[in-house]
Amino acid sequence: MKTPFRIGTRGSPLALTQANMVRALLAAAHDRDPLDFEIVPIRTTGDRVQDRPLAEIGGKALWTKELDRALLDGEIDCAVHSLKDVETIRPDAIALRAILPRADVRDRLVGAASIDDLPQGARIGTSSPRRAAQMRKLRPDLVIVPFRGNVDTRIGKLAADEADATLLAAAGLERLGRDDVGVAIPLDQMLPAPSQGAIGIEVRAADEDAIATVAAIDDADTHACVMVERALLAALQADCHSPVAALARIEGGRITLSAELLSEDGGAHVAGRIEGTGPAIAADLARDLLARAPEPVRQRFGG
Repeated sequence: MKTPFRIGTRGSPLALTQANMVRALLAAAHDRDPLDFEIVPIRTTGDRVQDRPLAEIGGKALWTKELDRALLDGEIDCAVHSLKDVETIRPDAIALRAILPRADVRDRLVGAASIDDLPQGARIGTSSPRRAAQMRKLRPDLVIVPFRGNVDTRIGKLAADEADATLLAAAGLERLGRDDVGVAIPLDQMLPAPSQGAIGIEVRAADEDAIATVAAIDDADTHACVMVERALLAALQADCHSPVAALARIEGGRITLSAELLSEDGGAHVAGRIEGTGPAIAADLARDLLARAPEPVRQRFGG
């Protein structure tokens, strides 16, 4: 292993917290000084452009392309990502070789005690097509307003009355020590984004030293579940505009994959679940969902 082993990350407070988690785990796994692992912050386009939804300006690649370049140019030895923000199809020269144990996968509602408690016509701040569609499905009266930024930025926008409520990932709030913010939305009411709550570590596909280094902190169950969720996105030909929710869980060595596809306005939707032992179940569920989906939903996906 090289010294120092360079960990690339976005520079947001959450991204830096996650990179420090990776550094601590790597140091413990290899019985090394944490200072042997250097954190290298890299500013991404997604961090610089905050006034428009990601889907309008390039999608999830805005979080990854600068880190990809640094990784492929040898400026860093690995890149740490919130996996829900990583494109489904990745460059062949980059490999996802470790995923940390998953945190709380749920969304948290900030600004009201529950979705039912939101006042008629409340403004919901989100730039996530999934969250917007799910909220419209549950409450067609709600008004969606564009909302981006880190946790403090979004809370500040609420305080400035730019919206009545917003949604944040429970995992990120917990990692920031902010798990007192908002209320968790039950999974039977709102499934999360595929890969939500999972931290992934990518390396150069041909860098055997880096592969061995990060593999030591891979969580096999989380890895298996996340890869099934990502396989579903691939089978659906979903992109950053596609309102899709999915969650895989392992019990007794078998994986249960639940998913929901929605139209943009939430007025049309289809849900399903499947049980099996590997990523192949994702393609089977995708076919079933698309076969049963109303036309407004199929138009958003590969069917």
